[in-house]
Amino acid sequence: MSMQVILKKKPRSPIIIEGFPGLGFVGTIAVEFLIEHLDAKLIGKLNTQRLMPMAAIHKQQVVEPLGIFYDKKHNIILVHAIGNISGLEWDIANAVAELAKMVKAREIISLEGVASQNPEPKLKSYFYSAWQDNKKNVKQSKKLEKLGLESLKEGIIVGVSGALLLKDKLPISCLFSETKTGLPDSRAAANIIQAIDKYLNLKVDYQPLLKKADEFESKLKGLMEQAKAVSQQKEQSKQPTPIDEKEPDYFG
Repeated sequence: MSMQVILKKKPRSPIIIEGFPGLGFVGTIAVEFLIEHLDAKLIGKLNTQRLMPMAAIHKQQVVEPLGIFYDKKHNIILVHAIGNISGLEWDIANAVAELAKMVKAREIISLEGVASQNPEPKLKSYFYSAWQDNKKNVKQSKKLEKLGLESLKEGIIVGVSGALLLKDKLPISCLFSETKTGLPDSRAAANIIQAIDKYLNLKVDYQPLLKKADEFESKLKGLMEQAKAVSQQKEQSKQPTPIDEKEPDYFG
């Protein structure tokens, strides 16, 4: 495996929630919110040298590009990425599957955004279950339908979630929120947080939800802009430079 799973502790039979950069950055924002709301602790990371060597600093601490967090109260592992993971989707999916095997996860829940064609202002939430055991899959689908989520009957799922769905023997449930605005979409992320809260009974305080989502959106935008700037400077430094000009310096 080109990506290594590193754990400081190994929870028993947890639920794994994963959210990676995708449409509207819905999964990334939602998982970031859950990490802070549940006060989840960093217990590991997905390690690879294929990521651009860039360290983001937040609240005087280094942010793991591919962090693994744990909420002991609800026995939940949360996995997400800060930054671009293009080209690493299969590696990450393999690592998440390996993580699930290591901790004997009860379920993997994938959080994603889906393009909205709905003219109504209210965002809809959808689900897709892919459990190997058909009886459990039917039971899971009925449970999600009772929560007011619609079954996704047609669509294309790409990225880490798509790769996970193509793997066998994984108990995976995907939760989707419609997204209509530009990147990142904190409103859609708030919508999917409400869905995961109903499903797992996490008792999320909805009053500050959108405000918090906006804060995470701002934080994510800042990290994205920093990563983009470093990447552009790195690419520019590779271009041929006239003899009388110096190549620009960059950090990262």
